[in-house]
Amino acid sequence: MKEASYYTRENGKVRCFLCPHNCLIAVDKRGICRVRKNVGGKLIAETWEQVCSLHFDPIEKKPLYHFYPGQTIFSVGSVGCNLHCKFCQNCEISQVGVDEYPFLHTISTEEIVNKAVSIKENIGIAYTYNEPTVWFEFMAEIAKQAKSQNLKNVMVTNGFINPEPLEDSLEFMDAYSVDLKAFDENFYKKITSSWLQPVLETLKTIKKSGKHFEITNLVITNTNDDPDEFKEMIDWIAEELGKDTVLHISRYHPTYKMSEPSTPETTLNLFFELASKKLDYVYLGNLHSLQGQNTYCPNCKTEVIKRTGYLTEVTGLDKVGNCESCQYKIIKYRI
Repeated sequence: MKEASYYTRENGKVRCFLCPHNCLIAVDKRGICRVRKNVGGKLIAETWEQVCSLHFDPIEKKPLYHFYPGQTIFSVGSVGCNLHCKFCQNCEISQVGVDEYPFLHTISTEEIVNKAVSIKENIGIAYTYNEPTVWFEFMAEIAKQAKSQNLKNVMVTNGFINPEPLEDSLEFMDAYSVDLKAFDENFYKKITSSWLQPVLETLKTIKKSGKHFEITNLVITNTNDDPDEFKEMIDWIAEELGKDTVLHISRYHPTYKMSEPSTPETTLNLFFELASKKLDYVYLGNLHSLQGQNTYCPNCKTEVIKRTGYLTEVTGLDKVGNCESCQYKIIKYRI
């Protein structure tokens, strides 16, 4: 355990300012995330040096399609989350605390970085599987040491984080994969126990910083699948973040507390077409389909990256990420 950052003391209680919940936590109690605890008037980050999973993954699995395509990244995860999504696909680790998950193991920052550099083809470390915001201190420590080894850092996040820690993360993060779960405050309140606006602010901050980011939108049957609402979201992305924003539209399957049927392919195909009218790079996920997998040059329509599952083949980019046919800049980060 380690004393946490981003909190104040209030008459024996502690106020956590890591995320917009701003939890006021009594002694021996935890915040909404289940992993930040008031111990004797100090806020303790219980996930310090505690992980549930370590694995080398394709970078596309995060998902990131425009950040070192075809490369490997070392994924690290712990437990806890500051959202309580009813459709959570990793509920066994995200909706528990350190006392509730029997498979946590202790590992130091140095050990994680050493594992990351042990494979030559690995480009960096992804903080993923559960919400990395709630183990911010450990993530930051790992990321800073990783940068000293010329490794890249990727944060796979729900975006529900306060401005100060987000700004701090920009110092050591190279890319973000951000879930934009819907474009409706009622959805966020009812389905995730949070709210939308902080996520939108997170996206605008990352865009302004110049860091690479991609967005994932999980489309849930009868829940956030209204075409008009989706079009509003696409308009906002195009206007606030730019038409070159990478969007992954992902298929939902019943899990955790959600029993709605899997998203129809027709819905996903419709949303793909709607998004493609405003955005240059739109992809479909969790779906066995040829549509929405490959990358095409927005300028000359040449196929530049071909994907089959997680097998990625760069077919039409030069060494600096430009389209070989017309020299249009497509990928900033590649090997």
